[in-house]
Amino acid sequence: MVTYRSDMDKVFKALSDPTRRALLDALFEKDGQSLGSLEAAFGMSRFGVAKHLRLLDEAGLVVARKEGRERLHFLNPVPIAQIGDRWVSKFAAPWAAAMIDLKRQMEGHGMKQVFEIYIKTTPERLWQALTDPGLRAKYQFGLLFEPAFAEGTPYHAYGGDRLIIDGETLEFEPPRRLVQTYNARWSEGVSAQGTSRVTFEIFQIRDSCRLTLIHDDLQEDASPEIYGGWPMILSGLKTLLETGETLTTPGSLRWVEGAEVEQ
Repeated sequence: MVTYRSDMDKVFKALSDPTRRALLDALFEKDGQSLGSLEAAFGMSRFGVAKHLRLLDEAGLVVARKEGRERLHFLNPVPIAQIGDRWVSKFAAPWAAAMIDLKRQMEGHGMKQVFEIYIKTTPERLWQALTDPGLRAKYQFGLLFEPAFAEGTPYHAYGGDRLIIDGETLEFEPPRRLVQTYNARWSEGVSAQGTSRVTFEIFQIRDSCRLTLIHDDLQEDASPEIYGGWPMILSGLKTLLETGETLTTPGSLRWVEGAEVEQ
């Protein structure tokens, strides 16, 4: 049996400090902030803010990404989603809706959502799980992707006979980087949101991989339905690769054998 005690200990430790919780609140209000902007907001030394951000980064609660000359910090709801999957979902309504509220839109050209997770696997196995339709169906709501991904080609994802997602594979660089356009089709409301983009980046760290998922080019008022399911999908991917098992959360089963399950 695989346990996540060490990772969860880091999350709880990071959340135990009021300053670190305040930093997360600041990113909740405005995601994608630089160290300088957080330093100014908190009236702390640059070293003090950086130290707290480092602990949040180690716990996976914050993801730092280089944007031009600046290093921006984003909330990452995946670790909290994993805690919910382990305990909260057994006693309460599914946690996915709660995770949505952890993310807020960025100022600028559309909204960007960044998610990150560490998986004990090889880049090759992780790449296969991302690009093999049979494996992807096991953790992405039971959807069947057709055809298999290849650069410059369209793809479609079906739940039974119903088209749920479609797009085009823009970049295909095994086993490191996969970029796709993304059109949500499961309702008229989400279909009207237009085309966004999803990027998967794989970076090997010893016997594990860091998987970063960036969902950008979203409308500034994008429906949380479009991006709110990623924490559940990434948790299912981690579980599959590390244990060989599949999650039985309602969202994970939604399109299995074409049968909708209430979320």
